[in-house]
Amino acid sequence: MQTEVVITSEYITLGQFLKFENLIESGGNVKVFLAEVPVLINGEPDNRRGRKLYPGDTISIEEMGEFIIAA
Repeated sequence: MQTEVVITSEYITLGQFLKFENLIESGGNVKVFLAEVPVLINGEPDNRRGRKLYPGDTISIEEMGEFIIAA
């Protein structure tokens, strides 16, 4: 099951997304989280906290679920 994440801007960064969805406590935890937890964006592994996510992008995080960005 996918969780829809609605954004009001053109894009959101991966780090902002993790905070927005309360998957991490603070922005300072982004780097550590991405080093320890596999993240797939549109089926491809990615651990760049500044990766831009646009409407239609799918984010899969092990043991946390699948998310889709929507406008």
